[in-house]
Amino acid sequence: MPYVSHEIGQWCVYPNLKEIEKYDGVLKAKNFEIFRTTLEESGIGYLADSFLLASGKLQALCYKADIEAALRTPEMAGFQLLDLHDFPGQGTALVGVLDPFWEEKGYITPEEYSRFCKETVPLARLEKRVFSNSETFEAEVEVAHFGNEVLTDPDIRWKVSSQGGIILAEGTFEKEELLLDNNQPLGSIQIELDKIHNPEKLKLEVSVNQYSNDWDFWVYPEKQTEINERDIHVTDALDQTSIEVLKEGGKVLWALPQNTLSTASGGDIAVGFSSIFWNTAWTSGQAPHTLGILCNPEHPALAGFPTEYHSNWQWWDAMHHGQAIILNGFENKIDPIVRIIDDWFENRSLGLIFEAQVGEGKIIVSGADLLSDFENRLEAKQLLYSLKNYMASPLFKPKSEVSIGELERLKI
Repeated sequence: MPYVSHEIGQWCVYPNLKEIEKYDGVLKAKNFEIFRTTLEESGIGYLADSFLLASGKLQALCYKADIEAALRTPEMAGFQLLDLHDFPGQGTALVGVLDPFWEEKGYITPEEYSRFCKETVPLARLEKRVFSNSETFEAEVEVAHFGNEVLTDPDIRWKVSSQGGIILAEGTFEKEELLLDNNQPLGSIQIELDKIHNPEKLKLEVSVNQYSNDWDFWVYPEKQTEINERDIHVTDALDQTSIEVLKEGGKVLWALPQNTLSTASGGDIAVGFSSIFWNTAWTSGQAPHTLGILCNPEHPALAGFPTEYHSNWQWWDAMHHGQAIILNGFENKIDPIVRIIDDWFENRSLGLIFEAQVGEGKIIVSGADLLSDFENRLEAKQLLYSLKNYMASPLFKPKSEVSIGELERLKI
């Protein structure tokens, strides 16, 4: 009996508030109007489009992972998505890469989507996405082919390239024919990473005839350039020592351990890497309760941690060890270095990492635990290095001001 998975994914995206204008008949998008109002009341109405695009990139990444997992599964007969477009009912289920009018939202094109959802899809099995340059990148490559006919003598190629398009390695695989089936191995890839000396995002791309697919991965140097961090106090607690450093005009990097953020400051917000499932109105208490991150990839604090403006796999560790800090409670407005996107029912201004002036001192507060077992967490180690490198530079000039009392309220 064939197995077909039922309604996989159901990954959500932030509402496209520009969609309100499309309702020109008797039906009105009153739900979206409410979401727009609460977002503006939270003081971040100007971020609506950014929330849509950043959460949309995460949604597409989650669907790609789900669909590829189904296509890699031996004897899997197929998968069923809930839909390609949003479902406006039952609490507003924004699970589509298209809106209810079957129109694109701006964060993924049909061509991009069809790379992992088509009759023929190249696939890769990767044990992880983040590597040290002392390691070997390994991938097992296969294909799922359900076209109209068997492919004879297919042209199978692979390459690994940098963000700038420089090809670092490439090769081909030989295969006499591809049957109408999945779980068909094509070959293995092994690449020594010791020639990568700077933190980089790389891409593996595999093509079978005209069908192509790709996967991002990251490489961080085993040995970092030394930082003059004598005037940087790194701590997991805002204790008396940390407060004295700030009062004396010093620099503090406070990385909160998990479950140490007060409930009033966001300690009860469930954070995780993936997007929201269905919606939080119908599935109360679900984790995660958020829609990924939003950041400025050009911010100097992230110079050593290559990123786009949205979640990608290198953020998995920080989000799984992270807490969402509510920023609405501060007297002065804070634009965080890394923002967490709240669900559309709450619309709180949330931060994962923010910086501030504290009297004569300066602080970076990280809702992500970057210190626990960080030697065995490549992403945490690299993000911590990037933040410290920024703090040691003359670019570290926080614009927002907070008081020690406001910081102390973050603690349980």
